[in-house]
Amino acid sequence: MSGRIERFEDFIAWQKARKLTAAIYKVTDQGKFSRDYGLRDQIRRAAVSIMSNIAEGFERGRASEFHQFISIAKASCAEVRSQLYVAMDAGYLDQESFDVLHEQAKEVGRIIGGLRASVERKRDER
Repeated sequence: MSGRIERFEDFIAWQKARKLTAAIYKVTDQGKFSRDYGLRDQIRRAAVSIMSNIAEGFERGRASEFHQFISIAKASCAEVRSQLYVAMDAGYLDQESFDVLHEQAKEVGRIIGGLRASVERKRDER
């Protein structure tokens, strides 16, 4: 195998973003969080945006466009982290749940940052 990624599903960043999205959906489906439609829907959209932008950017097939979409995915990851603070401050998440999800979101952001740097190098080589 050449190591070349053929599908967006092969990216670790996308796989980790998928797990984060599933965790966000699970936690937002419980208790008071499930009834705060504004925050619930916003954090879900931001999580889905991470996955979607990695996929869409990759499928466009050009490094410059992929880089742009990865940057959007990274920003959506920051949005999720910020909204986790809102959820904790509102009493929807206890400290432990916040810590787990926040760390998961930080990890996704770091991986996306590494992917973005790699794509940037390849783009600039051309």
